[in-house]
Amino acid sequence: MLLGIMGAMPEEMDKIIAAIHNKEIVESGSRVYYRGELYGQEVVAVFSRWGKVAAATTATNMILDFKIDRMVFTGVAGAISHELNVGDIVIGQRLYQHDMDARPLMKRFEIPLTGKTSYETPQQNVDTMAQAVHNFLKNNKEFRKQLADQGIINPKMLSGDIASGDLFISSTEMKHALAKNLPSVLCAEMEGAAVAQVCDDYGVPLTVVRVISDTADEEAHISAIGFVNQHAGDYSLSILNEYIQLIR
Repeated sequence: MLLGIMGAMPEEMDKIIAAIHNKEIVESGSRVYYRGELYGQEVVAVFSRWGKVAAATTATNMILDFKIDRMVFTGVAGAISHELNVGDIVIGQRLYQHDMDARPLMKRFEIPLTGKTSYETPQQNVDTMAQAVHNFLKNNKEFRKQLADQGIINPKMLSGDIASGDLFISSTEMKHALAKNLPSVLCAEMEGAAVAQVCDDYGVPLTVVRVISDTADEEAHISAIGFVNQHAGDYSLSILNEYIQLIR
């Protein structure tokens, strides 16, 4: 089995790529793909760049050129739900494109010609990633201590809906508007639902796991940059370590 791993920022992917053994480097479509072994699992990993189009083209290339069997998209997101704090983890169940709106031709959020307003992750895949995150939070005590020293105490995990769009949600007004239109959404990011559409087209299972870097308000840009630089890579690598032990 070949596992594809994607992230939209280099800071989310650098530690994963560094941990891959016996790396084969392939350049294609302005991306650099790293194929090798991660914790004994055959993987191909790539930094996709930000946004739905960049993520979709990268996912398509990964599926067609590398013939991956399943995909994980990892990285950060902004909290929409008041239940979430910086450092918490969200596993995507339904993935919406919150900037898709072809009204009056079809209902809001519907992906044209699909009849779908979201892409749903099979419960078994959600459960597997949830177990991986649980194991990470339980076992990685040294990292938990580092987080506590930075004021991130007892991070929690939630499974639920994620909204993707080519907008950085960075004001209370934007956040409240998104929550009003999609009240089930826990967090927002810029790639997951686009990758989900590609994976659905090609029949490749996808799991999206996001770490909350900010609360999608006027301070989001400051919080997100600081969190990404300090913690995003460690979160992603540690969660993938536990996930791989479960799927191997």
